[in-house]
Amino acid sequence: MIGIIDYDAGNLRSVEKALNSLGEETVITRERETLLRADKVVLPGVGAFGDAMDKLRQFGLVDVIREIAASKKPFLGICLGLQLLFESSEESPGVEGLGICKGQILRIPDKEGLKIPHMGWNSLKFDHPGRLFAGIREDAYVYFVHSYYLKAADPEIVTASTEYSVKIHASIEQGNVFACQFHPEKSSQVGLAILKNFIAL
Repeated sequence: MIGIIDYDAGNLRSVEKALNSLGEETVITRERETLLRADKVVLPGVGAFGDAMDKLRQFGLVDVIREIAASKKPFLGICLGLQLLFESSEESPGVEGLGICKGQILRIPDKEGLKIPHMGWNSLKFDHPGRLFAGIREDAYVYFVHSYYLKAADPEIVTASTEYSVKIHASIEQGNVFACQFHPEKSSQVGLAILKNFIAL
């Protein structure tokens, strides 16, 4: 069973639907014991960094997420869920992230001809072998919706990147913790293959 963390952020149902289509049993919950019993856990989300951290604290989920990340249980952050794993974001100055991974979330720099938020399909370059990308060709396209991007402190955890005004760290792997800035649940067959690889961990 895969636990999907419910903290009143958007995009929970589309993640649930994608995982269900792959034959997985899922539960959307904020119950500590249910999440700790799950075989794997997903932290999806769209929205603002500061608001999301407020909700995680309000629902008592910060320590639960840190406990799961410290275990051997596979954990996947998606979009805002990736950003929350890191230390801070320019979107919400003074707000501490979960700090499970080291790095900052920065605003995508303005560049002539490029719209922000970045909404659309971009190809991935594989910085390091990543288990989420087993069997997936480099330059495969995935779907992004974001105005802020990850700059990881340790480039060794970056498994995939893309270019949009700047080099964007698009996916990371740190032990049992995985995260994607893009939306695998909205990335057609490539995205489903990524989710299948997560299920198979």
